[in-house]
Amino acid sequence: MLWVEWAVLAYLAFTLVVMLIFYVKLANPESMVWGRVRVVTLMAAMWLVYRLLPCRATMLLRVCSQMCLLAWWYPDTYEINRLFPNLDWLVAQWDEQFFGCQPALLFPTLLPSPIVSELLHLGYVSYYPMIVLTVLVYFFRRYDEFERCAFIVMASFFIYYVIFDLMPVAGPTYYYKAVGIGEIAKGVFPHLGDYFNFHEESLQLPGYSKGVFYRLVADAQASGERPTAAFPSSHVGMSTICMLLLWHLRQKKLILALLPIYILLCLATVYIQAHYLVDVLAGWATAVPIYLLLLAVSAKISNFAPQHSPSSKSSKKRK
Repeated sequence: MLWVEWAVLAYLAFTLVVMLIFYVKLANPESMVWGRVRVVTLMAAMWLVYRLLPCRATMLLRVCSQMCLLAWWYPDTYEINRLFPNLDWLVAQWDEQFFGCQPALLFPTLLPSPIVSELLHLGYVSYYPMIVLTVLVYFFRRYDEFERCAFIVMASFFIYYVIFDLMPVAGPTYYYKAVGIGEIAKGVFPHLGDYFNFHEESLQLPGYSKGVFYRLVADAQASGERPTAAFPSSHVGMSTICMLLLWHLRQKKLILALLPIYILLCLATVYIQAHYLVDVLAGWATAVPIYLLLLAVSAKISNFAPQHSPSSKSSKKRK
């Protein structure tokens, strides 16, 4: 088994325990269970393919098949965290206390320029490409650490998903819509309880609505966004972890090339009202310890776990 697969099974087991405890309260428990059966079936199928044809291509297929499922696991957090009372009122208060305002409310109005809007939306849509690029850099430049990189990326996502499962924060675009912009501007942040169990309405995406990148973000939100996963910002956390992984490889030129995109991405999370500014700070604050923890864990695993790399096996035979 790959480390990535163990990370998937660990998160799967965690969510199964939660589902068993709250089974009668879940909205779609049967579909969630069958979804997990399909995940395990896919994992077994990819394992069999790799066993029949062990090479770098099938290793990449095996890892990517699990990474592609992150888009499936993400809305699944909504099905779990809607069991608990919404906490947006608390996080919105933190923004008000720390900054004296609601940055997610003011930021789009301060920068109405179409150029700024497109740049920030470009940064936001670069999130998954940045993750894919990081993993592929390891695959082509440092294959002996490819599995380790994939494990850190996947396990980091699942750590954030555990937080999202237990801490239901929908984000400004949902909370402001539910409460009303007028009330938010007055500093009124009411408890909403289980409101998001039955409502998924959000504000209109701010920015230049005719822009190409604006449309990409709007389409992505329409197809897969849920009132979930706002605190901390996994966009900020995961993009920071990707930058740290590239720093680990000493990819300084690539880091410098990605730095503007990274900055735009972090700013965009507040600009498009997906996150409170506190979410961004929490994303930065959690990224480094998560990265260091998983780096240490993967180092310990590599000391006693067998290598799955075909090149490693061939090199051992040559010795």
